[in-house]
Amino acid sequence: MLKVMLFLHIVGAVGMGIYAIMPFVVGKFKQLSGTAQEGLASGLVAAGRFGQYSLVLQLLTGGYLISNSEMPDYTVAWMVTVIVLFVATGALTGIVQAPLKRIAADAAKGQNASSSISRVQTLSVITFIIFIVIIWIMQDPWTKV
Repeated sequence: MLKVMLFLHIVGAVGMGIYAIMPFVVGKFKQLSGTAQEGLASGLVAAGRFGQYSLVLQLLTGGYLISNSEMPDYTVAWMVTVIVLFVATGALTGIVQAPLKRIAADAAKGQNASSSISRVQTLSVITFIIFIVIIWIMQDPWTKV
């Protein structure tokens, strides 16, 4: 069972990779026409939803891996830090969905969506930073000695 959960955990990590590329893709919004902005925003909404499902998969499989007796004992501080980072990632990726939907709607109407684009850029950069911190903490966990 451990190997299955570890495999699913890795699949979830790959699925969360959208958060690594999102700031770079969002940076192209202002260079695109209205129709292209609408398409990109719709695609990012779908990709963000997939990333959120991957985040839930990470939480479930990670919980199993932490509780497994074959794994090392993690410190409480590490577990709390990881949970806080994952909750922050989930919150930010949920918050970014509304401006992405507004960009798609504004682009379809031919209106200016620059305020929503700026908000998406800011939130995606913050999510990217948290994602990098998660990778660092997962790669170098704090265990009891």
